[in-house]
Amino acid sequence: MTERSTSFETTLYIRDHCLCLASQRAARALGRRFDDALRPVGLTSGQFSLLTSLNRPEPPSIGSVANLLAMDRTTLTANLKPLERRGLLQIVVDPEDKRGRLLTLTPVGLALLAAATPIWERTHAEVDGALLQSDAEALRAGLRSLSQNGDGEPRGP
Repeated sequence: MTERSTSFETTLYIRDHCLCLASQRAARALGRRFDDALRPVGLTSGQFSLLTSLNRPEPPSIGSVANLLAMDRTTLTANLKPLERRGLLQIVVDPEDKRGRLLTLTPVGLALLAAATPIWERTHAEVDGALLQSDAEALRAGLRSLSQNGDGEPRGP
């Protein structure tokens, strides 16, 4: 019989107290719920978040969107390609820095975002309603504090 380096009691303690595990489980459950809700408009929850992050008065750079979504630029670029192929966004050269790229929603992308937003609002209200309002606000505040940059500033605009 092999000796365990960590007791089963420790495993149970980690299962019941680990914020990382709890947030991962919650993120997967929320992702599935929003994926199911957004399926009729042909979007995943991640794609909806990405399109929403592009809905700005001025076209954002790839770097600023990657920062907002806490993604590396390579992953973001891979996630942009299918949306670009669908005609939902355009990637253009930054006229002020030819090395940079700017992201713009197309009219088709804006229309899809407009169709998807009421679905998100309904689903979000259902999720929010499952929590006591004070708990929901405390949860949002706590998650925001965990997602801050090392300098205490929130990510993104």
